[in-house]
Amino acid sequence: MTLNGILALFNMGTGEIIIIAIIILLLFGGRKIPELMRGIGKGVRNFKEGLNDVTDEINKTDVKK
Repeated sequence: MTLNGILALFNMGTGEIIIIAIIILLLFGGRKIPELMRGIGKGVRNFKEGLNDVTDEINKTDVKK
């Protein structure tokens, strides 16, 4: 899904994104944001790996039948 697709899904414009970014910056501070993004990235990576594992397991089961 592209960024435009995501924004269309939530019907958000540039102004709303800037406001959300400022609120996040105020809540977490400049030093915590990279750590937060790193954690989110690891979570997304683990989720994708889990999906791939499930898909591989399903494909293995289909081949055995």
